[in-house]
Amino acid sequence: MRIGGLATGMDIDQLVDKLMTAERMPLDRMEQDKTKLTWQRDAFRDVNKALLELDNMMLDMKMSKTYNTKSVSSSQENAVTATALTSTSNGTYSIKVEKLATSAINVSEKKIEIDLNAPLKGQKGVNLDDPIVFKTYNEELDKLEPHEIKVDDDDTLNDVLKKINDDDDIPVRAFYDAQSDKVIMQTTRTGNYNEGGKEIVFDDERFFTDILKMTGEEKGGTNAVFEYNNSEIKMESKTNSNELNGVRFEFKNITDDNAHLIVSNDVEASFEAIMKFVDKYNEVVETLNESQREEKYRDFPPLTEAQKKEMSEDEIEKWEEKAQSGILKGESAIKDGMFAMRQSWYTTVETDGAFSSLTEIGITTSKNYLDGGKLIVNEDDLRSALQEDPDSVQKLFSNSETGESRGLVNRLEDAVEGTMRKIEQRAGKSTSTLENYTLGKRMKDLNNRISAFEDRLTQVETRYWNQFTAMEKAISRMNQQSDQLLAQFGGGM
Repeated sequence: MRIGGLATGMDIDQLVDKLMTAERMPLDRMEQDKTKLTWQRDAFRDVNKALLELDNMMLDMKMSKTYNTKSVSSSQENAVTATALTSTSNGTYSIKVEKLATSAINVSEKKIEIDLNAPLKGQKGVNLDDPIVFKTYNEELDKLEPHEIKVDDDDTLNDVLKKINDDDDIPVRAFYDAQSDKVIMQTTRTGNYNEGGKEIVFDDERFFTDILKMTGEEKGGTNAVFEYNNSEIKMESKTNSNELNGVRFEFKNITDDNAHLIVSNDVEASFEAIMKFVDKYNEVVETLNESQREEKYRDFPPLTEAQKKEMSEDEIEKWEEKAQSGILKGESAIKDGMFAMRQSWYTTVETDGAFSSLTEIGITTSKNYLDGGKLIVNEDDLRSALQEDPDSVQKLFSNSETGESRGLVNRLEDAVEGTMRKIEQRAGKSTSTLENYTLGKRMKDLNNRISAFEDRLTQVETRYWNQFTAMEKAISRMNQQSDQLLAQFGGGM
């Protein structure tokens, strides 16, 4: 126990606190240094997140679909639409749809008159002691495959239909239509798979014949029938889509004679993809550039915990905003990265294409040095280049060769990934331990020094208390001796 001031009347607690405040000043500075290192590390990692987003977008900038997206227009959009591969030749295609593919379907012939909220078992005329069995055609096995549904005592009709629908091995869905009071059962696929036979077979199964009032009169299960490019050859498809010559046709309805579909370059889609990349690049440049242009306020070090207690939240926020300003200013990893990224756009690309530099497709770097090398796009020139020669635009950006033939995006990728590696060496990533990056090693050293200094402060505080306690005891003894002397003198008189 520490009991101070009884003999002297001094506030020992306050005296020790003031002495320890002075002793703690080096610890406060170390804590501030640690906070600053943490801010630097986090700021570096934020930069790397932005660079990673740009790096991920570069994959699309290497893909043919970015530059050679195809659009397909149809003269009968309500009947036939289509999509085309990037390799599909531009031109006009004709399709005449004579018949749509349909699902096989069975419907109750009469109202079933079942109490939907009551268990099936026990209702009048219902006998379900055995499992329900029906068959569907399996084209892989080339035969009818049986399916068995067990009916529990408390199962309602909807429960039984749900068991059919929930079984992934059964290519059938079934549902009750309240308006007609009938059950509809159809295959989940279109097309005629069982040539000359039914897709769904339940023979004399009483659940279907007696309870669901189905007779097995199946409708549908037909293939789509169409004619391609006036070939006069009837073609069939089990689904309402078919791919021919790099074009995937989607059938929605029977056509009125021939539907004409025109395949052409989708310049706008390619333009938007490139602009999206340019916007992301400029956003990253802004982030890097701002980190180097921020003012550094050297008179605003990180706040100590004691200082924060004496300030409002608004004051703390404003202080720390200035304290963190310029935290990455002058960092070589950022400056070198910005320079490398700018340089990746300037050199020419030697390909056999029509374009060898960025300016030839309407893209330049900003002349304002304060912009840090942002890209400026002449939209008309870029659209024109994509319309005239999308393959050459692709080669300019994404040619994967080395040397002078290396595409601009590949060069940029080299610069970005090199910058990310430098930043990671400096600041690590979220999964890194302190030993694995430069700032982390400094933080670990500070942690060790802080821990050792805190142990020393504990010893110093103990020493102060021991000294004051000794003083208290000495003064207490003196007071006792003085009282005894006074008592003796008083007694002798």
